[in-house]
Amino acid sequence: MKKYLKLLRVEQWVKNLFVFVPLFFSGNITNIDLLSKSIFALIIFSLAASIVYILNDYNDIEADSKHPEKRRRPLASGAISKSKALGILTGLVIMDVALVCLAQLYFNEPLWKFATIIGLYVVINIAYTFKLKHVPIIDIFIIALGFVLRVLAGGYITGIGISQWAILLTFVLALVLAIGKRRGELINAQVSGKTRKALDGYNVQFADIALSISVTLAIVCYLMFTLSPEVQARFHERVFYTVIFVVFAFLRYLQQTLVYNRTESPTKIVYRDRYIQVTLVLWVAAFLIQIYFKK
Repeated sequence: MKKYLKLLRVEQWVKNLFVFVPLFFSGNITNIDLLSKSIFALIIFSLAASIVYILNDYNDIEADSKHPEKRRRPLASGAISKSKALGILTGLVIMDVALVCLAQLYFNEPLWKFATIIGLYVVINIAYTFKLKHVPIIDIFIIALGFVLRVLAGGYITGIGISQWAILLTFVLALVLAIGKRRGELINAQVSGKTRKALDGYNVQFADIALSISVTLAIVCYLMFTLSPEVQARFHERVFYTVIFVVFAFLRYLQQTLVYNRTESPTKIVYRDRYIQVTLVLWVAAFLIQIYFKK
């Protein structure tokens, strides 16, 4: 069972929690109807992501087998055969399409915008898998766009509007994650050799500068988000102070990356770093207080 979970990259499903962003920031987290729609979006997006992951691993078997960590992936290691992986891939496609249709019937409303976002996500990532991941800069922009599509999917399925600052913040935050991942690959490449063509367009110095710029932009975007009239009206002017948690989390991430030279992916850092985890919990708690205790 473990090898199949690794094939689906279930640990990466945490990224799909971005579909809850519209629900959370609208203050409707306790609305059962909207919450159930967001959960549907989470499941559907997670399956779509697994489809992309399997396709990517299938296409990268040879390259992954030479990577110090990726060689342990089920397809690269031979733990799961190509034919079995294709069978699972086909099953996931059928299941995902069925769930989209079921969601439309269950909620008794057209979800064509949501379905379009899912389809667009899969198409863009297929292009990424076979070609665009080898093109420097464009590769990290596509990763960032994937996070924006997650937020849009959550907004379309619930009918909740999303502010421009929230979309921009999501995009820049995803850039931070993507650049951090590329930096880790560059560090590993110095030991084991480059494992992807796109790395020819990067070096550690460029990654450090791009990472610092992206973190700065993310903090500025979050600050402008908290100061925007609609957010101030929806919550309380005290929401501005939640920027403290955001700044701390980013600085901790930069410390782990630039000072301690952690080369693991940003997702793994979040899973393992207690400081970032506690900060995220405090940030969520602070926002919930703003939502339910405005006075």
